[in-house]
Amino acid sequence: MSGVEDRLAELGLTLPEVVPPLAAYQPAVRSGAYVYTAGQLPMVKGAVPATGKVGAEVSAEQAKELAGVCALNALAAVKSVIGDLDKIVRVVKVVGFVASAPDFTAQPAVLNGASELLGEVLGDKGVHARSAVGVAVLPLDAPVEVEILVEVRD
Repeated sequence: MSGVEDRLAELGLTLPEVVPPLAAYQPAVRSGAYVYTAGQLPMVKGAVPATGKVGAEVSAEQAKELAGVCALNALAAVKSVIGDLDKIVRVVKVVGFVASAPDFTAQPAVLNGASELLGEVLGDKGVHARSAVGVAVLPLDAPVEVEILVEVRD
């Protein structure tokens, strides 16, 4: 087990299996020193635990927790490409999409769930740039989707 996975265990988290693609893409792709993940839904054991729009059917707090699940799924996708999460140099960028009710404007607070998880797990290597975007709908009616860009070493 890697130091990163030891840290996950200390936090009471387990790295999940990589979520299989829903269409014609790969969960993660390496190009040079970077791994790009596809958008990761908050899948848990093959299902999205809550669906709908944040600010309507899903609370902002619940969506924040689900954003953390997305980040955990993104780390699993990264591991599938590099084999060992200790090869992460840093998380460069996080992009998050929040399926939002028309009057919901707290997308950054929702995406803090992903950012905070990456910081707790990776420390300074988890500090990143970020975009938080409100959208009308996401695949499988998920409330949140997260993708990450990670710099890695050999």
